[in-house]
Amino acid sequence: MKILRILGKKGRITIPFEIRKEVGFKYNDVLSFVQADNNTVVIRRERICDEGCPAYNKYNPHPNESIPLKEFLDGLTAEEQRKALVHLSTNWAIQQGGAVNV
Repeated sequence: MKILRILGKKGRITIPFEIRKEVGFKYNDVLSFVQADNNTVVIRRERICDEGCPAYNKYNPHPNESIPLKEFLDGLTAEEQRKALVHLSTNWAIQQGGAVNV
């Protein structure tokens, strides 16, 4: 599959929907970019932390038991709460049909 896109003046480009769907890229995925040669860049989805990662259960030491959202949020540092607020606000704005510039 070959789809052409124009690189914007700020160096931004959108990965075409058909490719994101085929590869399985989703919102908030962490992507890595590696230059393979002068004309090729390889993009991969990276798994930063999963069940085997020591920080995976940092906020819920009993992953099979749910904790109330307020209790979870209260357990975050002020900076983590700020990041959660920004993330949730952005998601809400997108769901309302608004454009968000982060």
